[in-house]
Amino acid sequence: MIKKLVLVFIAAFAIHSYGQEGTASPYSFYGIGSLKFKGTVENRSMGGLSIYSDSIHINLHNPASYAGKNMATFNNESRPIKFTVGGSHSSIDLKSNSGTDKTSSSTFDYLALAVPMGKFGLGFGLLPYTSVGYKLESLNSDGNTENKFRGQGGLNKAFLGLGYQIMDGLSVGIDAQYNFGNIQNSTVEFLYDNDGTPLQFQSRESNRSDLSGLNFNFGLTYKKMITDKLELSSGITYTPESNLVSKNQRSFSTIRTTTSDQEVIINVVETDLEALGLLETDLVLPSKFSIGAGVGKPRKWFVGAEYASQKTSNFSNELYTSTSIPTTFEDASAFSLGGFYIPQYNSYTSFFKRAVYRAGLRYEKTGLNINNESINEFGISFGVGLPVGNLLSNVNLGFEAGKRGTTKSDLIQENFFNFRISLSLNDRWFQKRKYD
Repeated sequence: MIKKLVLVFIAAFAIHSYGQEGTASPYSFYGIGSLKFKGTVENRSMGGLSIYSDSIHINLHNPASYAGKNMATFNNESRPIKFTVGGSHSSIDLKSNSGTDKTSSSTFDYLALAVPMGKFGLGFGLLPYTSVGYKLESLNSDGNTENKFRGQGGLNKAFLGLGYQIMDGLSVGIDAQYNFGNIQNSTVEFLYDNDGTPLQFQSRESNRSDLSGLNFNFGLTYKKMITDKLELSSGITYTPESNLVSKNQRSFSTIRTTTSDQEVIINVVETDLEALGLLETDLVLPSKFSIGAGVGKPRKWFVGAEYASQKTSNFSNELYTSTSIPTTFEDASAFSLGGFYIPQYNSYTSFFKRAVYRAGLRYEKTGLNINNESINEFGISFGVGLPVGNLLSNVNLGFEAGKRGTTKSDLIQENFFNFRISLSLNDRWFQKRKYD
């Protein structure tokens, strides 16, 4: 057990050290950044499908999955302790009507632990909720740089959840989620003389928001054998609307740019946000609802579908309201279809027969509307879970290719490829003594 915990924390440290920016998407410029999918590599490898739950993998989406029945593998004494850590790397090709570019980012995605307690189950962990990471430029009519936009940061969630098994196959649960983090951005405006030569000094606006707030997520799961071989699995989650407190700072600086694109500050003027009523503002975290179902043969195969909707039209951010670019938030939705296949879960002669092969696809309306164009996203994913150590632990690899946005209305289309990896480890912490 100690060796496995050490392995988890080494993996978490390595993932965190490899990359600090959670996204490189230009669309993280808007709102509080790009939303991160709350799910494991196993979920994402099935198109984001998160309705399936079992006794050896953590389902971060539905707190009801923390509870469940005991396993025959452990003489029906208790379920195993489950812990997992995951990270990802994304490569993005950016395309617009005026050119192309490439970017990439790496991020720590989650660290979680689930502990069985009879009919109850306790889960807790840490994961990012949104990410901000962009470097953008706009050009004037002469083709010279007019503005430079920079942004970083994001919102994280620390969660503590409890699930309870009402009856065999039916469980309910609740997550308490504490949201925290900060978002920093800056805009540099470039001015030129009559000959098109940049002036010696430029102006920069810098903003910072420190965010915090509490919200809850409710879940229900239901599983039942509908024939001798087929099992129905279903799930529902609901996250009520909540508020974030945003403590804000804003300053204006006179700067000088160097040949290496460094910004040297000449002087700074702090903005009196209290006089403007913007020193502390409330941001709305929209409500979200999801429902899904699927069928499969236990320990063999599964296929399912899931639908989610979010009231992102209720989101507002007073501090960063953009007047130069027509931007609105509309209700978001997502549809996922996916599943898995296991050739022979208890094979002792073939490593690859015990592997879990996953695949799926998803279509998502992100809720962001720019220049009267809805920003949509599509992805096709596949992955594999490779057994390590004992029968119940595995390394999960996931791959996804997809597209976000459009080149219409002078916007940017992102063609992305994501690689994800996680460790899903299981063990017994408490066992009944068989001999006195």
